[in-house]
Amino acid sequence: MKERITELELHFMQQEHTIQELNDTVYRQERAIERLEREQSLIREQLRLLAPSINRSDEEEEPPPHY
Repeated sequence: MKERITELELHFMQQEHTIQELNDTVYRQERAIERLEREQSLIREQLRLLAPSINRSDEEEEPPPHY
């Protein structure tokens, strides 16, 4: 009986360790996703500033300065 309890305790400890490793992985992935979303937002804004005609319709587009 004592061996069985010890075996269950060891199994429980291994599961706890695995759960902690998974939590750490999820946390790192969450941070990476947030960073990538911020970078994507910055890139999108830079593209909008560089090429405004991509984001505007023909009616919104300003005529070239020589007109």
